[in-house]
Amino acid sequence: MARFARVIVRQVLFISSGAIEPILILRYNGSMRNRNKIRVEAQKLRDVGYSYNMINKELGVVKSTLSNWFKDRPFTPNKEVLKRIQYGPIKAAEKNHNRKVREIKELKELGSKEIGILTKRDLWLLGLGLYMGEGSKSYETIRIINSDSDVIKLAIKWFKEICGVTNRNITVAVHLYPDNNVNICLRFWSRVTHLPLSRFRKTQIDTRKNKSITKKRKLPYGTAHITIVSKNDPEKGVRLYRRLNGWIAGALSQI
Repeated sequence: MARFARVIVRQVLFISSGAIEPILILRYNGSMRNRNKIRVEAQKLRDVGYSYNMINKELGVVKSTLSNWFKDRPFTPNKEVLKRIQYGPIKAAEKNHNRKVREIKELKELGSKEIGILTKRDLWLLGLGLYMGEGSKSYETIRIINSDSDVIKLAIKWFKEICGVTNRNITVAVHLYPDNNVNICLRFWSRVTHLPLSRFRKTQIDTRKNKSITKKRKLPYGTAHITIVSKNDPEKGVRLYRRLNGWIAGALSQI
């Protein structure tokens, strides 16, 4: 289990409703498992009106990450923020941001209603589209690879309900990077897939030196490789793979 490289304790002021009260902020410089703690601290500062620049100064989190974390979260600047920059522009920015938050929420709700209830055929075609984009196309191997837990959940559901496989036919291999915690990631994917760790293959860790620094910490749980094995049943192996290719060909021929 990795240890913190260092921990810096600082005190900042929370300004809310005209009152100022001290709060302890921890600046973490360690492994990926501290990311959630940092995000909680950043959220506290954001909720009491701190700008991205101020949060960056207190916690060292880059503004692009803060923007991604809080893009759906309403924001009202506190008095200190208003003192630091002109009142007019920040109020305009506040209105634009909150308008964007409302629009995102409204359109998500509208989109959800438009989809309605998925039928079995809907699931069939949805999963087929997923396989066309993310599935293995060679060596007669049935595999879907992704880092998104919702995509992996869909893949598992599709394999079981449409392709007719069971847990016995599903294996998971997790690919990680040096900044990932192996045990945390394995438990995460076990919860996502509802599969015991006995169905997991050897974990692979990418230690290549030429990986871009911008890729670090982008995948907190690595990627999950879902592979279907026949267990001596060709209907769950090579014959299923060939049927999948037939589904894809049948769909594409009508485009």
